[in-house]
Amino acid sequence: MCHQTVSLVARHLEAHGIATVILGSARDIVEQCGVPRFVFTDFPLGNPCGKPYDADMQRAVVGYGLDLLETARAPRTTGQTPFVWSADQSWRDEYMRIDAAP
Repeated sequence: MCHQTVSLVARHLEAHGIATVILGSARDIVEQCGVPRFVFTDFPLGNPCGKPYDADMQRAVVGYGLDLLETARAPRTTGQTPFVWSADQSWRDEYMRIDAAP
């Protein structure tokens, strides 16, 4: 889902008394929208909770979100998970790359 849309929905929910935490990987967009609580994962877009089929990592990321919900004391609080997508950072250049190859 679009990071900006989720951020704006979170702001609406917060304005009506429902606490939210955004888990995402587009830090610039989410922070610009000014959400109350945000857990940033430095992963490819579409994978904010971790690698597919890595249930332990996914639980840990969700745990960071729940912890932030409980501990954030100021608006616009951003936390960052300690996980890396891979030791080789070449995924940044290759992820969603469009070229003429089939």
